[in-house]
Amino acid sequence: MADLSYRSRSFKEKLATFCETAVVPQSIVDAVSTILADIRSQGDQGISHTLKRIDGISLSGDQFRISDDEMKQAVKRLPKSDLQAIKDSIASVTEFHRHALPKSWTAKNQHGATIGERFYPLERVGLYIPTDLVSTVVMTATLAKLAKVPEIVAFTPCGPDGSVNDGCLAAMKLSGVTEAYRVGGVAAVGAMAYGTDTIRPVDKVYGPGNAYTVEAKRQVYGTIGVDLLPGPSELLVIADETANARFVAADLLAQAEHGSGREKIYLVSLSKEKTKEIRAELRLQVKELQRKDLIKSVLKEGLLSVIVDTYEQAAEVANYVAPEHMELEVDPKQFNFLIKNIKTAGAIMQGGWSATALGDFVAGPSHELPTGRSGRYFSGLQLSDFYRRSSLVKYSKNALKKAASTVEAFSRMEGLEAHGRSVTVRLEE
Repeated sequence: MADLSYRSRSFKEKLATFCETAVVPQSIVDAVSTILADIRSQGDQGISHTLKRIDGISLSGDQFRISDDEMKQAVKRLPKSDLQAIKDSIASVTEFHRHALPKSWTAKNQHGATIGERFYPLERVGLYIPTDLVSTVVMTATLAKLAKVPEIVAFTPCGPDGSVNDGCLAAMKLSGVTEAYRVGGVAAVGAMAYGTDTIRPVDKVYGPGNAYTVEAKRQVYGTIGVDLLPGPSELLVIADETANARFVAADLLAQAEHGSGREKIYLVSLSKEKTKEIRAELRLQVKELQRKDLIKSVLKEGLLSVIVDTYEQAAEVANYVAPEHMELEVDPKQFNFLIKNIKTAGAIMQGGWSATALGDFVAGPSHELPTGRSGRYFSGLQLSDFYRRSSLVKYSKNALKKAASTVEAFSRMEGLEAHGRSVTVRLEE
């Protein structure tokens, strides 16, 4: 796509059109609904039929479970360098989220009553791990373990022979997964929501997936909890004349290679010359990548280059896009201004040395982030998502007296006589 100028009359219209999340085709909605209905009514047999029909995999109910021994053996088989990488990532994620541990509290309100909050970890959570995404195991299970969730259940697709990636299996063991299944796609979400003879349902499901899996999460919401509905990967880079064109191009290509072909990458530049340099680097570097054909299709359909005149305009564009990942490849003196004014990005990487891949694998924050402009109202996966909260209220008779007139007034305004009487009857004692 040609560079889009902030000054052009049709700028906002073209930006909005490009940002539109593709509407899920009715065919996907219907297919997911049918599979979920089969799982709900037929349980294990429904899962087996789905795996056979869609993936060509023959598994019976007693073969779904991944044993603890399989995970232990994967840890032993994994190269030491890979094992250390998983441990490093777990340590970073644990340290980052440790700062967000919720604390129960109590205090006195204006009536003299005791009020407060109490936090409880969820009892049983389900983690959806797309094929071979070792890092997603870490970015979900580590948080659940830190929150002291008793039952952490992972689901992931398997190969035709029932095998699962050793990296994923090892990460499950090291991250605290207590139960795992070689079931993927819509069938996995259905099993988590409805349960079967061999799989107990969970309280909430976490993790990314393809269009079918995400649609399945949407359809089971309410039966169980759902964290996010993350779509194809997104990256927005703000670059000025100080940006390293090689670095910027490398990061744009990295996000374009995820695999769905629907990834969206944005280059917001304050320099036409720098934009030309970055485009040249994209053409040069893509030649060296194994997934170059897929990446080229993303560059053709999913790259939007915007030329702005000021950092204020760059912030305006970023706030509208609400990108999953954002990089500030600008003069460091501009970091504070941009961080203060851009309020919708899932993750903000600052400076040329802060590649988005660090956030994907090892920096610490979970890489499960909002996409499709949902960053306007959602945040990335966080520790609090693995808890539920109860508010605490304890009134004495004296405290109740101080609150009675307010309760009476609201009861009268809302026509709820019994509400008011439930307080006054106590004061008659």
